[in-house]
Amino acid sequence: MTNTPELINQAAQILAVSPNEAARLCSIGRTTLYAALSSGELKSVKIGTRRLITLDALRDWLKRNETTAGE
Repeated sequence: MTNTPELINQAAQILAVSPNEAARLCSIGRTTLYAALSSGELKSVKIGTRRLITLDALRDWLKRNETTAGE
């Protein structure tokens, strides 16, 4: 059984953010982020009219675009 403080902590963790919030979190422009969404490079979820990007999808996208020094 989960105790109350642990349950509150789990509920406080954000699962997904709006495209604007995702761009801000990554310190990139909205245009760049929307281009990644349009190309299918960055996955998103649509619930009703709201588009959300899971933090896992955002982390995966950033990892795929990681480069080493000198590239």
